[in-house]
Amino acid sequence: MTLIKQMQAPDEFVGFYLIKELEVKQTNTTPAKDFMDIILCDASGQISAKMWDVSATDKETFFPMTLVKVQGVIQTYRDKLQVKIGRLRKALPEDGIQMTDFIRSAPISPVDLIHTINQVQESITNPTIKSIVSFCVTKVADKLNHYPAAKTHHHAYFAGLAYHIVRMLEIGEFICKQRPFLNADLIKAGIILHDIAKPEEMIAQMGIVSDYSVQGKLLGHISMASNWITEAALNLGIDLQSDVVIGLQHIVLSHHNLPEWGSPVLPQIPEAVALHYIDSMDAKLQMVEDTLLTTPETEAWTPMIRGLENKAMYRLNL
Repeated sequence: MTLIKQMQAPDEFVGFYLIKELEVKQTNTTPAKDFMDIILCDASGQISAKMWDVSATDKETFFPMTLVKVQGVIQTYRDKLQVKIGRLRKALPEDGIQMTDFIRSAPISPVDLIHTINQVQESITNPTIKSIVSFCVTKVADKLNHYPAAKTHHHAYFAGLAYHIVRMLEIGEFICKQRPFLNADLIKAGIILHDIAKPEEMIAQMGIVSDYSVQGKLLGHISMASNWITEAALNLGIDLQSDVVIGLQHIVLSHHNLPEWGSPVLPQIPEAVALHYIDSMDAKLQMVEDTLLTTPETEAWTPMIRGLENKAMYRLNL
């Protein structure tokens, strides 16, 4: 089977893939005809695909999160690879494949990631901060071990959120040692809490986001997490005007840094400044790493990376 990462135009191929996204559209011809705009994926990456002249049966058969057998040809459209699907059918039990074979996942097991997060949580010395963090983490405890950190931008795969948190905790530990004026408890708490509401913001299965929840669309994970800190304080009898509560809320509310990036306030305490750059560094380096991993090694240039101002990465031949 041809892995998506290995696909090159004008190759023909037959293989099994997962439909990550699917939308029925109409051509601009007269009369208009239905076609399927599909994103196929496997553990190596994803690719856009088109299935033309679809039937009513096709529209009732194929949906997102469906394993399928595809016969197609790889083409180039607007300098990007794209699959023209010739034949398509659902995977059958006798094909001997399973969903987990076709999804990307964090390179560290979810069990180990959650163990690390729990260890760091226990290492927080301020009991008030620790209790608020524990309250918020408990709200998503059943989802934290498998949810992605985003739909597309970064860590957009199985257990991506926990992996993002752990990688940030590693950076945070280094920065706190280098800059001892920073409050390590606030840094640890901010890292764990900054995206903690993502599992309630997004609707995901097997690490693939299909949509955003009503809360996600109307409130967003930043304000939801801030509300959870308020809820924790009320339930635990903590003064809402205390520096701990206000500090944690500020760190969460400002971690995107600018209003146009989604933050209602700018970072105005040292730990908030640190958290923003820790988050940005991990997210952007992960975008680069993910793009390199899913780009054929024969290609010197990667596709453009949206989260990096649409810049492409070049592989130095060293």
